[in-house]
Amino acid sequence: MSFADFLEEGQVVQILQRSLERGRLGHAYLLTGAALSELEAAARTLAKTVNCQNPSRRGASGLPIDSCDQCSSCRKIDENVHPDVQWVRPESKMRIITIDQMRDLMQIINLKASEAQHKVAIIVAADRLSVQAGNAFLKTLEEPPMGSIVILLSTEPQRILETLFSRCLRLNFAGEGNLRLEQTRDGWLTAFSETAADGKQSLLGRYRLLSVLLAHLTNLKSETDKMLTARSPLEGHKEVEPKLREKWEEELTAAIEAEYRRQRTDVLLRLQWWLRDVWLLSLSLGADLLAFPSLAEAAQAVAGRISSDEAMENVNLLEQTQRFLASNVQEALALEVGLLKLKL
Repeated sequence: MSFADFLEEGQVVQILQRSLERGRLGHAYLLTGAALSELEAAARTLAKTVNCQNPSRRGASGLPIDSCDQCSSCRKIDENVHPDVQWVRPESKMRIITIDQMRDLMQIINLKASEAQHKVAIIVAADRLSVQAGNAFLKTLEEPPMGSIVILLSTEPQRILETLFSRCLRLNFAGEGNLRLEQTRDGWLTAFSETAADGKQSLLGRYRLLSVLLAHLTNLKSETDKMLTARSPLEGHKEVEPKLREKWEEELTAAIEAEYRRQRTDVLLRLQWWLRDVWLLSLSLGADLLAFPSLAEAAQAVAGRISSDEAMENVNLLEQTQRFLASNVQEALALEVGLLKLKL
């Protein structure tokens, strides 16, 4: 299987191939999606591409962008017998990846490659890494040996240790790249991007960004409250016994909170994808990969002021903020801390 076979994940593959073409492949990736089998196929294809003996090439650099899928190196990787491509999976009775497994991997990855250009370590179900195993691997993930690539795979990225998550470039194979800007619901994102693009890095400027986001979330919660209250049996049955009314009121409160949290997650995901656009532009990967092309001018203004590493930190910061909110921290405080840390 080659990258040409990933027809439904064209955008993610383009990002990888453009990084390969420019010789700017990262040293650590986190591939996320709905099926581990698909993620394993993507990781295997990347391992084949960087080690292929007869790869497809593109551009003036002449660097590989896809595997031939036929050479001896590609066949060995497909058959899981290549000595320089290592796989780690949950194998213990508890279905976790143990510290002993990671120590064995670190020992192997630090050895000189026996026949390949790149050593590749692929950790399947990285969310199953024990705390001890994750901490033991932290230094290697942050500074892998020269010529090595580490790829983490997960269908539950929210469970991955934060220290590991923040050190990887994340590529999502869940089809989130089909976002469209809808002015009726995304006017706040346009306002946010324009405010971020104006170059005012003062504390007041950051609080203006926070104000745009909080105002939208306040309106969202109010609309959710009205919508679900109108559907509640409380509206059609004014005369009910107290216990039943209390039960309905509790159910309504829970329903409003659950729906608001779902919509808040979507709001922050859209912001995260705009910040991803900033990251793509900071890498000069092209406007055709953007989630929100109509906001490209604002994204480019920010991308021109920060490094690609800082742009990726912003994307990871939004992921971290989502985690904090999922743990029931105070919403306004979590958003304030997150926005004040953004590099804009």
